[in-house]
Amino acid sequence: MGRNLQSGGRLRPVDLARAHGLSTQAVRNYEEAGILPPAARTSHGYRVYTPLHARALRAFLALVPGHGHRTAAAIMREVNAGAVEEALRLLDESHAQLLDDRRTLQAVAGALRDLAPGPAPAPDAGRGQDAAPGPGLFIGPLARRLGLRPATLRAWERAGLVRPRRDPRTGYRVFDEAAVRDARLTHQLRRGGYPLEQIGPLIARVRTAGGLEPLGAALADWRARLSARGRAMLAGAAELEGYLRARG
Repeated sequence: MGRNLQSGGRLRPVDLARAHGLSTQAVRNYEEAGILPPAARTSHGYRVYTPLHARALRAFLALVPGHGHRTAAAIMREVNAGAVEEALRLLDESHAQLLDDRRTLQAVAGALRDLAPGPAPAPDAGRGQDAAPGPGLFIGPLARRLGLRPATLRAWERAGLVRPRRDPRTGYRVFDEAAVRDARLTHQLRRGGYPLEQIGPLIARVRTAGGLEPLGAALADWRARLSARGRAMLAGAAELEGYLRARG
């Protein structure tokens, strides 16, 4: 396999390492891990690499930015073992994950667009014990505003998606501006079909950003990183295809 490249010249471990900014130990480690095909040995036991090994190393290093070290290594091991279909399956899974991440980003961006900014919620007048002391809402009025059952908000609280405070006098839940924001965002994402376990990290992003408005910059950064990952996958695919052709 790859006879045209293998007969094209010999490479010492140091040659392969220097060409890719690695240490010779890293090259040896990659071979032992199956990322590179096995190297021939001289009569004295020294490794002898070929241009085919150089292509394998280039393919691996190109796959890492888009797929991560673990997946890139698994792909190369399958290719070197002759299990190309399994390698392609791993690539498909990685692309599917990127697509899922893009859909999540779109869902968050869409939910944020649906959440028009407004003033802090005021207590509902004339509702007796429904009215919370100070700014905020008790669970009943908030549930009615969102068209939900109070039990749903309590389930979201148990999942960590909303964090109401407790009225020290009555012990009732009081949803302040941040808690109402989280409840509205959770409601939008649930309507979009997202399960609670996927919503949790998104709510955490909102809290880390300090609210909905600062999250715009975080979403732009998130989108840019997904785009960079997609382009890195393209570059990795090109190098991998070159390696597969060289193997014959």
